[in-house]
Amino acid sequence: MTSSTPRVRTSPTIFDVARLAGVSHQTVSRVINNHASVRESTRLRVQQAVDQLSYRPNAAARAMVGARSRNIGLITTGSSDYGPSSTVLGLLSAARAADYSVSLATAVDTEPESVQAAVGLVLGQHVEALVVVASRARILDALAGLRLRVPVVVIESSGRTSPSLSIDQYAGARTATEHLIALGHRDIVHVAGPGDSMDATERLRGWRDTMAEHGLVAPRALEGDWTPGSGYRIGQQLTQHGRRFTALFVANDQMSLGCVHALAERGIRVPEDVSVVGFDDIPEAEHFAPPLTTMRQDFRQLGTDILTTVLDVVEDRQVEPVARLTPTLVVRRSTRRRD
Repeated sequence: MTSSTPRVRTSPTIFDVARLAGVSHQTVSRVINNHASVRESTRLRVQQAVDQLSYRPNAAARAMVGARSRNIGLITTGSSDYGPSSTVLGLLSAARAADYSVSLATAVDTEPESVQAAVGLVLGQHVEALVVVASRARILDALAGLRLRVPVVVIESSGRTSPSLSIDQYAGARTATEHLIALGHRDIVHVAGPGDSMDATERLRGWRDTMAEHGLVAPRALEGDWTPGSGYRIGQQLTQHGRRFTALFVANDQMSLGCVHALAERGIRVPEDVSVVGFDDIPEAEHFAPPLTTMRQDFRQLGTDILTTVLDVVEDRQVEPVARLTPTLVVRRSTRRRD
């Protein structure tokens, strides 16, 4: 492990005390400086952590009370996928509006060493908290092995971490599937995203559960990689093998575009022959031929909620362990009632 990773420790820090006591580092600072605003039960808990770690506050630690860098660390995996990149843009916009800066580091992949190196780089920028955009489960596994000295807020859809925020992919998939069922469709195929994507997994689960609740058979989902090309190949596969379906629920809009292209080449009309629902509501979705029915995700609101949660954590205020926004259905011309 390189010296840039956050595992390196020479002596207990104020952040170690905060983690052990279950409070923010500002609260530890207030205890150290004998502020009257700290509850006695919290003071005792912090003092026990100080004693257990043999922590000795120094001048820098004492100066931390009230000291604010107004800088947030942000870790991404450099994904160009619409969801993660839009989440980053939403947070950057919210931070700028609140007069906060963001120090960004990219993990080149999801290997623990890469994630740890990115975290170590950001922690060197005097950040008040760390936000991690975790599109893959392996990122959570890498984080679990780290000893972090600042509060962490994770953006992930599985709800494995606390605190975490996300857009409820499961609920969105259920809404999309319910829309197709309400139009009279019974043979609904799901074009899924990559198997290691937590968002894709939640959308797959939502489709399956909704089909089962209506007594419908959920056929084997076909897995793409989020790109239009993979959607096109899956659309070709569906038509070449004569698979029976009247509707497609596709895990993102880009793959929907590829599917519609493949169907059109075979003379299959959307929505007259097959209805299609996508996910994300990318800016181009309303200009597809036909305009795409899809699930809209409010990434701007997610960015605002992320910043609010970060500030609540830093200020040691009550925070929801898991918070989710709900996608909304945008009905356009790619779906119609089944004759």
